[in-house]
Amino acid sequence: MLQRSLAAAVAAAVVLGGCANMNQSQTATAQGAGLGAAAGALIGAMTAGGNTGSSAMQGAALGAAVGAAGGYLWNRHLEQQKQQMQRAAAGTGVQVSQTADNRLKIGVPADAGFATGSAQLNTRLYPVLDQLAQGLQANPGETVQVIGFTDNTGSDAINYPLSSNRAQSVKNYLVSRGVAAQRIGVQGLGPTHPVASNATAAGRAMNRRVEIYVAQPSAG
Repeated sequence: MLQRSLAAAVAAAVVLGGCANMNQSQTATAQGAGLGAAAGALIGAMTAGGNTGSSAMQGAALGAAVGAAGGYLWNRHLEQQKQQMQRAAAGTGVQVSQTADNRLKIGVPADAGFATGSAQLNTRLYPVLDQLAQGLQANPGETVQVIGFTDNTGSDAINYPLSSNRAQSVKNYLVSRGVAAQRIGVQGLGPTHPVASNATAAGRAMNRRVEIYVAQPSAG
């Protein structure tokens, strides 16, 4: 049942993304809503954790509903923020990009932003976060999600709190620069969702990261 719920959400994203007889703005909105539904379903399933049956299905359905209601729009403010963030991040190892569902993504390698095993921010990350805070203050409708990840070495008892504490450190810094705390969500996902193989040192370094997502929700 869970797989069918996820498949339905993805199918909705495809249908919405391919709607005919829409102008560019309408198409972008539909794509954002569709992708939001698919992403929401995945988030809902992940939130359900290892549960199976009705609880997992309900989690996926709830996530899909939230995602569909919260499609994202890419506007000139976000494009300007992206360019400003790219300039601020030059030479730091931080990657700035636009996601497929129209969010601004700031990818922070944990080894560049934190000392090994620590949640204390490296001072070289300050200018990047300062620029992010300025952009958020100039665009009060935007929301932020900060997610921490680790590699698979060590125990879950260490990795999950570490990933959460690193995400919280980013939030605390942004709040100290004037961004309202209620605009920023944080989550620590430990070693889940690796982006590279944990079998190599280079892969593990890629998996140790913090991802920051800035979004402009659609009006709905």
